[in-house]
Amino acid sequence: MARAPALGELPPSYTPPSYTPPARELDPQILTGSLKTPLWLRAYFQGLLFSLGYRIQRHCGKVLFLGLLAFGAMALGLRVAIIETDLEQLWVEVGSRVSQELHYTKEKLGEEAAYTSQMLIQTARQEGENVLTPEALGLHLQAALTASKVQVSLYGKSWDLNKICYKSGVPLIENGMIERMIEKLFPCVILTPLDCFWEGAKLQGGSAYLPGRPDIQWTNLDPEQLLEELGPFASLESFRELLEKAQVGQAYVGRPCLHPDDLHCPPSAPNHHSRQPPNVAQELNGGCHGFSYKFMRWQEELLLGGMARDSQGQLLRAEALQSTFLLMSPRQLYEHFRGDYQTHDIGWSEEQAATVLQAWQRRFVQLAQEALPKNSTQQIHAFSSTTLDDILQAFSEVSTARVVGGYLLMLAYACVTMLRWDCAQSQGAVGLAGVLLVALAVASGLGLCALLGLTFNAATTQVLPFLALGIGVDDIFLLAHAFTEAPPSTPLQERTGECLQRTGTSVALTSINNMVAFFMAALVPIPALRAFSLQAAIVVGCNFAAVMLVFPAILSLDLHRRHCQRLDVLCCFSSPCSARVIQILPQELGDRTVPVGITHLTTTVQAFTHCDAGSQHVVTILPPQTHLASPLSDPLGSELFSPGGSTRDLLGQEEGARQKKACRSLPCARWNLGHFARHQFAPLLLQSRSKALVLVLFGALLGLSLYGATLVQDGLALTDVVPRGTKEHAFLSAQLRYFSLYEVALVTQGGFDYAHSQRALFELHQHFSSLKAVLPPPATQAPRTWLHYYRSWLQGIQAAFDRDWASGRITRHSYRNGSEDGALAYKLLIQTGDAQEPLDFNQLTTRRLVDEEGLIPPELFYVGLTVWVSSDPLGLAASQANFYPPPPEWLHDKYDTTGENFRIPEAQPLEFAQFPFLLRGLQKTSDFVEAIEGARAACEEAGRAGVRAYPSGSPFLFWEQYLGLRRCFLLAVCILLACTFLVCALLLLNPWTAGLLVLVLAMMTVELFGIMGFLGIKLSAIPVVILVASVGIGVEFTAHVALGFLTAQGSRNLRAARALEHTFAPVTDGAVSTLLGLLMLAGSNFDFIVRYFFVVLTVLTLLGLLHGLVLLPVLLSIVGPPPEVVQMYKESPEVLSPPAPQGGLRWGTPPTLPQSFARVTTSLTVALHAPPLPGAYTHTASEEPAWSPTTIPAASPSSTLSPRPCSATR
Repeated sequence: MARAPALGELPPSYTPPSYTPPARELDPQILTGSLKTPLWLRAYFQGLLFSLGYRIQRHCGKVLFLGLLAFGAMALGLRVAIIETDLEQLWVEVGSRVSQELHYTKEKLGEEAAYTSQMLIQTARQEGENVLTPEALGLHLQAALTASKVQVSLYGKSWDLNKICYKSGVPLIENGMIERMIEKLFPCVILTPLDCFWEGAKLQGGSAYLPGRPDIQWTNLDPEQLLEELGPFASLESFRELLEKAQVGQAYVGRPCLHPDDLHCPPSAPNHHSRQPPNVAQELNGGCHGFSYKFMRWQEELLLGGMARDSQGQLLRAEALQSTFLLMSPRQLYEHFRGDYQTHDIGWSEEQAATVLQAWQRRFVQLAQEALPKNSTQQIHAFSSTTLDDILQAFSEVSTARVVGGYLLMLAYACVTMLRWDCAQSQGAVGLAGVLLVALAVASGLGLCALLGLTFNAATTQVLPFLALGIGVDDIFLLAHAFTEAPPSTPLQERTGECLQRTGTSVALTSINNMVAFFMAALVPIPALRAFSLQAAIVVGCNFAAVMLVFPAILSLDLHRRHCQRLDVLCCFSSPCSARVIQILPQELGDRTVPVGITHLTTTVQAFTHCDAGSQHVVTILPPQTHLASPLSDPLGSELFSPGGSTRDLLGQEEGARQKKACRSLPCARWNLGHFARHQFAPLLLQSRSKALVLVLFGALLGLSLYGATLVQDGLALTDVVPRGTKEHAFLSAQLRYFSLYEVALVTQGGFDYAHSQRALFELHQHFSSLKAVLPPPATQAPRTWLHYYRSWLQGIQAAFDRDWASGRITRHSYRNGSEDGALAYKLLIQTGDAQEPLDFNQLTTRRLVDEEGLIPPELFYVGLTVWVSSDPLGLAASQANFYPPPPEWLHDKYDTTGENFRIPEAQPLEFAQFPFLLRGLQKTSDFVEAIEGARAACEEAGRAGVRAYPSGSPFLFWEQYLGLRRCFLLAVCILLACTFLVCALLLLNPWTAGLLVLVLAMMTVELFGIMGFLGIKLSAIPVVILVASVGIGVEFTAHVALGFLTAQGSRNLRAARALEHTFAPVTDGAVSTLLGLLMLAGSNFDFIVRYFFVVLTVLTLLGLLHGLVLLPVLLSIVGPPPEVVQMYKESPEVLSPPAPQGGLRWGTPPTLPQSFARVTTSLTVALHAPPLPGAYTHTASEEPAWSPTTIPAASPSSTLSPRPCSATR
């Protein structure tokens, strides 16, 4: 198709149309082919928007009232909002195997862990200094002792460590006096390097009283000596055997004193007499143990950090010490004191138990951190599970000051941006109302989310209010700009419809893409980010509804104010500038014809406004049809027209220095972003050299970003979330550096026969233990699992039976003379597992409790499990088996002669059991991923052998997401780009333009990802959501330019320039508004918010601005789609003489004016609406350069408007 002639080449026989199509027949020609249907569809859609705006303007008061009422009602839903701080609920992937495994664990064991941990870490203030000295251990004792003596008073009771600590494996003793004494004395589980010394007993607060003896405490308790003293008064044989099996010995009094000069250092201490301080490194080599040497072994890695050894592997020095206090869970504490005399009068509940634990933990952390003087050479870092909950709670709280500050900034910017020198035409109040409306829409969207049951989290409360405000105000600016640019010929009652017709498509396009982007981001299967994405999508939808329905009503009300010549903001007062408002009506060019088939056609009609200095009246003259002249060429040699609906454009020129008074505007009032885009930015950008430079620079940026993408690491550590410079951050940093240990468990499920799968269970444990990240037990210690402990216990009682049988103390018919263990073995050996004949005494010498291969006979497995659980509480507690269903209780009575004690209830088949492990050396996300993959491989191999198992623990809960995070991210981005293409193609009805948009959006996403690598921001679920959402947010910066280009006429350069002129201001204002909304995030106390939200979203906004206003116009000017409408003309012998150059159709004017008149000009765009479409796209005019007239026509009644008083010169 031949290039369409410029508008200046129109033959003089053509007549420009009026606003309403003329009745006479016209000679149409329209572009036919593939573009006809898309153009009609868009025009139809714009017609619907026009009808919507027209009806809103007619009922603006009602729409505003009902809209505010509806949004306010939804905002009330915030009263039922729930803030989620549970890490498992926030970060465990929905529907993943981890989620299913966690559900299985909670189904079998309940919601809570067995205990909670409180930790103290001590490091030297001088980095790298050795802490294995008596002085450093003394300071550690001081801090730990201070923390262990914490007491809190709640509900009229005093709660200390001995009441709420976790005690492992308290035995059941038949002797009541001994049982009460053991209950008071049984030690708390405290993993501390002080347990290598006598001073470790000082942390145990229990005490007991016996007549004739001082108070019994662990600092003076020698269990062996006590049993000897009580032996004549009570039968304590079973208790003695229990202590011997646990290898309690002399407990703490047999260990060296850290400070042998202490007056209470017991005489049994190895260095009591020598008074020599111990070799701390030598004593700590290999770890320590609690009161039970066998079951309470604390490995070095749990106690010491930054260790150094000699060539023989002996410990030389360490840089950190750690003590861990274990407390009961709220459920355990509640069960422990339920029905107790101490709590019967306070209505004891599980909530009260949780409150007691939280209060004690907070006091523990506070006193531990204050235990050492500020001038000490050592420093203490304390942490508890409540501390973490408090951090997450603070992280999730809404900062009222920052929210108010951000919205005030936005209000100020919107008001200042929309203020005009011409008071009656200013829109400051519209800006204020628009920001407040968006704020209400955000609140209503969040309230709707609360009503829908979506829980809030830190991302919702800290980020979404600012992000949604910035995105929502973008459309406010766009509509406000379009409203001011409406052609002055538009009837007053159709102004709002015209505004929605011109901009509704862009608003719909950006809002729908944003919603689709956030809905697609919900594909990330992390509950916290899924909730954030869904909430963001709903809030964007509420913003869309507010902008399309309620904000036009505000514009309509403001139009009424402007029509009544009232001041902006102070609308009760009349505007002093009201006399300058002049309405220009178009005139036809006579009998010349115009092709009505062209959907959009513009022409320029000039009016000359003369201000009579004497009468102070303005007279507007429309010149006759015979004077036609061509304008001077503009910077682009194009037909770029500026809006002509304000007095700034009407009163813009002054002729002659002889005038004493003239209506003119200040130079600063004439400058705006549209003026800058047309006269400076677009001419510079669309030069060939500039285009080449832009393509080279953005290509280089893309290349650097691809390199930066290789630098992005996976991961999100807790130290990234906690505010830097706080005590909590110091603890987490020290823990990550010195004690990167994680307790995990290998869980075996139901669905297979444990009794016949023992070999596979042992192999599974062996395979898991061989993993690189698993901390192996000391060579001198057996594996710490229930199956090993169970087998070892059976082998022990079998050996006791063999000795008793050989010595004759146990016979076929009696075991009463044998040992306790021998009697237990006797009862087990005669079990058959047959309900009809449960006992067979012939098996006493023909079977073994453990065969030669180390396996337990299947028929004895569950019967023996019942006996072991009841008879070896310390071993069961140390194994952390957590059996479900729990085996039944059974008490062994050696002297029972009725035979009932032979009947041992069989445990039910196990559905849950676990092997505990420790993972070490996990510093980077790659370390966690490697450990997780190894653990999963071990479980899969066991599954092939028939054993159903899975790993459990925090590394698997929070780091397994990284196994498929990048794949999930790539999938979400690809799907979103495809959806964006479809949405843009459907709304723009131009796949070519949609393809260019998707290309630019993909470049933005890649560049943002690469910049994250250079900034050191790690890839986790949060950046993934922002990266996915960046596609939708990027549409805010690109869709308006693309749509402006698509609907313009002329060459590609011309259309790109037109698109820039009319979209540069709203896009820039939208970007600035988004940055102002994000600015408040920079003041967050959490460095995580600053780095992962403020920095990333700021970079995204800047990238969007550059790509939307620089790269995209260049690409469109080079490879943009052809225009949808091309002006086509008949051959005509009539031509202008001389031929008019490319430019607008202009009226000629006389060169001089009477002395009493000052001449000003204005340009008006007239749009031809092609029936029967309900509406058509109207292209705004833009400012044209001044030019000198040659003649002035005589004024006629038909071309002169009614005079209006003229105000003083501006």
